[in-house]
Amino acid sequence: MTTIGLIGGMSWESTAVYYRLLNEGVRARLGGLHSADIMLHSLDFGPIAEMQARGDWEAAGDVLADSARRLEQAGAGCIVLCTNTMHKLADRITGATRVPFLHLADVTAKAIKRSPSRRPLLLATRFTMEQDFYRDRLRAFGVDAMVPDVAQRGDVHRIIYEELCRGVIEPASKKRYLDIVAEAVGQGADGVILGCTEITLLVSQTDFAIPVFDTTALHVEAALDALAESASAAA
Repeated sequence: MTTIGLIGGMSWESTAVYYRLLNEGVRARLGGLHSADIMLHSLDFGPIAEMQARGDWEAAGDVLADSARRLEQAGAGCIVLCTNTMHKLADRITGATRVPFLHLADVTAKAIKRSPSRRPLLLATRFTMEQDFYRDRLRAFGVDAMVPDVAQRGDVHRIIYEELCRGVIEPASKKRYLDIVAEAVGQGADGVILGCTEITLLVSQTDFAIPVFDTTALHVEAALDALAESASAAA
């Protein structure tokens, strides 16, 4: 089994979900006592969040590139970055390593293309909703994602950083997310992208009548599929 190299900790709340889902997925596919062969580098999110806030993406890229190199040198056969926002720096990881890298936006776009949704609403950090790196990646697959208005984006971002990244789940915050989605549906949204890996802690498909694209779960399934394909090729 190929060793999966996880770059996590941003935040560790969602990285824990990755770890659980990967192990559950391997057990479901292989049965018995099988579990995922995982190598995890969990970064301290505090300094990275400060880099994000002041726009020092160069320094943040250095951190991710170093992490990816360390995982590759330790024997990881692929790299999975357990955060949507930091995919802004995906090129720094692919430029620093030779092993496969599974881009989260690509995985998400492919899932949307397989669904009836064509105008999904993107819920994410302000960086992911407002900057081009993620939405442009979706557009390359023909997916034109909507985003909430300015005030709504502020609330979505605040709830992620002040609550979800700290393990705090507030019913009022869930209602705020549901209200934002309901308004977007009235404006033509026909799906919801949980475009921050922490959002899956707050809302899920059971909360909506329209398709929900849980990027954490999609990323894990794509990683498991990639592992299965590599194992088949090696057999």
